[in-house]
Amino acid sequence: MAAAEAAGPPGGGCPAAGGGSVPVLFCFSVFARPSTVPHGAGYELLIQKFLSLYGDQIDMHRKFVVQLFAEEWSQYIDLPKGFLVSERCKVRLVPLQIQMTTLGNLTPSSTVFFCCDMQERFRPAIKYFGDIISVGQRLLQGARLLGIPVIVTEQYPKGLGSTVQEIDLTGAKLVLPKTKFSMVLPEVEAALAEIPGVRSVVLFGVETHVCIQQTALELIGRGLEVHIVADATSSRSMMDRMFALECYSVLQNLRNEHYASSQRQRRGVKLKNHCPISLTYFLTFFSGILMTLPSSVKSTYINQQLCTKIL
Repeated sequence: MAAAEAAGPPGGGCPAAGGGSVPVLFCFSVFARPSTVPHGAGYELLIQKFLSLYGDQIDMHRKFVVQLFAEEWSQYIDLPKGFLVSERCKVRLVPLQIQMTTLGNLTPSSTVFFCCDMQERFRPAIKYFGDIISVGQRLLQGARLLGIPVIVTEQYPKGLGSTVQEIDLTGAKLVLPKTKFSMVLPEVEAALAEIPGVRSVVLFGVETHVCIQQTALELIGRGLEVHIVADATSSRSMMDRMFALECYSVLQNLRNEHYASSQRQRRGVKLKNHCPISLTYFLTFFSGILMTLPSSVKSTYINQQLCTKIL
């Protein structure tokens, strides 16, 4: 768990010698539990106490800020820099708000384009390959005009050839060979880390149910919004393409529902028949899609016919 910058650095985790203990009320969510800490305890000891009191309820993947109740203001304030406990007080642990972006709300400064495996050897095998080349050309032209970074991968280019000549890669930030399904290579992760404020990825290429799907899932798992361009992606089989896009739509709905449910839970609303959803699902291999979901989610969100096709 990381603390927000507003809380400042630790104000000395070690208590002053011979100071005794001080009563502190530790508040988290709707709960409040009294305890004691050594006189002179700082930020680190307060965090440890929060973990000992509420560890099973704290989401360790989120960021938090510690706040102190200030009598003179009659409200909580961010823990002052260098704060040390010297008298009876009340503190609380507050999760930072997650700002959910609206799908479709793309801005050039926070967007990256991913062009996946648009290679010569796939031309005769992929349905409507000429059409997705045409759309891909326009996407890359737009990226150049708007100054949007472009990352390109090629699946085993020694055997499958390079990106087709019609696709102009002028100005691409990266053009990388790969031998796995996902585009999320170490070099790609490093490139994304260099782009300040990146939030969205526009993804296109082949094949929809393999490399496109796996790339989308890994990017979503890293907290990015992923936009698959439907008319710029295809597979050898239109059935594979259709179900890959359908599954992606289902996953996005589950992701949004999971976030909304989590928010309701944090406000103390009890949910019935709700099963927590992981943001990462594994859909794999060449001839279909394998999707693993809790049984309650399958029955709620996916009809029996779709489950039969997928599983």
